[in-house]
Amino acid sequence: MPEQTAVTPDRSTVRLALVVGGLVLAVLLGFGLGRMNGTPATGGVSGAAALTADHTHPPGTGAHDHGSVAGADQGVAAEPGGLSVSSGGYTLVPLATEFPVGRPGQLRFQVRDVQRRPVTRFAIVHDKPMHLIVVRRDLTGYQHLHPTMAADGTWAVPVTLPQPGVWRAYADFTVVADNGAQSALTLGVDLVVPGGYQPRPLPAAATSTTVDGFTVGYQGSPQVGVTVPLTLRIDGADGGAVLQRYLGAYGHLVALREGDLGYLHVHPEPELADGQVKFWLTIPGPGRYRLYLDFQVADQVHTAEFTLTVA
Repeated sequence: MPEQTAVTPDRSTVRLALVVGGLVLAVLLGFGLGRMNGTPATGGVSGAAALTADHTHPPGTGAHDHGSVAGADQGVAAEPGGLSVSSGGYTLVPLATEFPVGRPGQLRFQVRDVQRRPVTRFAIVHDKPMHLIVVRRDLTGYQHLHPTMAADGTWAVPVTLPQPGVWRAYADFTVVADNGAQSALTLGVDLVVPGGYQPRPLPAAATSTTVDGFTVGYQGSPQVGVTVPLTLRIDGADGGAVLQRYLGAYGHLVALREGDLGYLHVHPEPELADGQVKFWLTIPGPGRYRLYLDFQVADQVHTAEFTLTVA
């Protein structure tokens, strides 16, 4: 038999094999370490963003507002609520939208989920599971109501709309999902009162007003996209009024934007500051706003109104 000769690879072939092997090993190690650290091989939501998405604040605690985006105090403009009948997978469904002028009626509605099922689980926020604001589109006739819910998820509340025209109803609530997650929403719908509509001009901007014998004034300079303090003082005939908590707070402030009627519901600091009520307000954009302050003295609730112009 012929003698067999061993074949020895040259140096360049050995070097190439080592380089290729090293690259393969590096890729495999990188993939394994990525899986151990829980980092996907391709781009995705960062860990910080995922934690932020899962983080919620308990409703009704401390000074806050409904209808503005998180981070408004970092210069991000607030987004008013109540501009849509649907948001976040929930829809406001009124059973009737036409009411007689000046006569008592019954406003009945449901909040339905994406499967069109009536929602029946709501969180108690400021002593109530549902806050309903009703106002005519010229920003007159403001009412703050609290409907009651039947077992089938139908809410009902007596309401009298004293003037003809189109009225806006805002349902301000926090729904509780099956997994316990809470979502604060404000949904809006128009109500119609037949008759000749004669809109009233918005009063001039002012920092003080009178209501039911009380003088109410505020200090502060609201700005677009910046959260600033707004301090309100209520005086009676003999000096500072003795305020009582109403719905768990010393005051409730609703701001409505002229034109589209964008809605902001702002709650104050939990305690008075030198007898005054302090809010933190973020204005979503330039324009004119109507402010409504609910406060309680001697077991009676009063509402002071202001016009605010923001350039």
